[in-house]
Amino acid sequence: MTRLTCTIDTWPLASAFNISRGAKTEALTVTATLTNGSHVGQGECVPYLRYGENVEGVAETILSLGAEIEAGLTRTDLQLALPPGAARNALDCAFWDLEAKQAGQRIYERLRRSPPPPLTTAFSLSLDTPQKMAEAAAAARHRPLLKVKLGGNGDEARIKAIRAAAPEAKLIIDANEGWTKDNLAENVAAMAAFGVTLIEQPLPADNHDALRGFESPIPICADEACHGIASLAPLIGLYDAVNIKLDKTGGLTEALAMVRPARDMGFGIMIGCMVGTSLGMAPAMLLAEEHDIVDLDGPLWLKQDRKFGISYEDSSMNFPTADLWG
Repeated sequence: MTRLTCTIDTWPLASAFNISRGAKTEALTVTATLTNGSHVGQGECVPYLRYGENVEGVAETILSLGAEIEAGLTRTDLQLALPPGAARNALDCAFWDLEAKQAGQRIYERLRRSPPPPLTTAFSLSLDTPQKMAEAAAAARHRPLLKVKLGGNGDEARIKAIRAAAPEAKLIIDANEGWTKDNLAENVAAMAAFGVTLIEQPLPADNHDALRGFESPIPICADEACHGIASLAPLIGLYDAVNIKLDKTGGLTEALAMVRPARDMGFGIMIGCMVGTSLGMAPAMLLAEEHDIVDLDGPLWLKQDRKFGISYEDSSMNFPTADLWG
């Protein structure tokens, strides 16, 4: 019999993380744990208020399936039992971990894949004044890929200061729905002038029709507008790429299933994350063969990661041991 438990955990950040919707000083995660005999599987999610989620509600949703899991609910059953979102992600990844532990195999072996190679992740610069963002960029200028949080008045000044501070770094920006139809063209032109190579979610996901027919010199990536497989087709003609995050897809199972349809529809692929621990990043690393951009720097923002966490060497990350996950 498989038993389910769930915890809410708080992880203080090393410094405040700011985006266009606000700031945070700690990461709140929900961990689902499945125990069957001596085998234990775990999965982590980060509920996101933008999608109407909070840690208490997500934990309650997870625990509501406890009796069904004890009665034999499987990972396959889970895909219909819950919609895409944080709760299903934690449970889905816990099932994957438990299955690997029970089989005595690494998760990539069960997927008939090679071990994930070291990945180069983007490193995020949180939204701030041009001067403070330039200081952060200067400290990170040795990193090959910087993801810049924008979405406020003065974004051109910010990107100008960042480019001067990190002249060699590849820059992508994430506006977190912070631009408008009226300033879209102006802001995109400013980003192009300073060598930005990708713009993530410039307009609100429920008001992005202005992107249809807009000739951007920089590829535009959907984040808040992209969730599970069903969300892909409506994005054709609006976006050039999609950001696949397990907390949006509802776990590794749907994320793996999304990749081929996304490619077939012509989208580039970013593998992204919320700010969480290595337990939340590890499953996403299994999408390594499919990515164009990796953005899995969540643990780098924490004062302290989980035990047996992912080994980061600057921006290079290595798949963890089975002591953590998979």
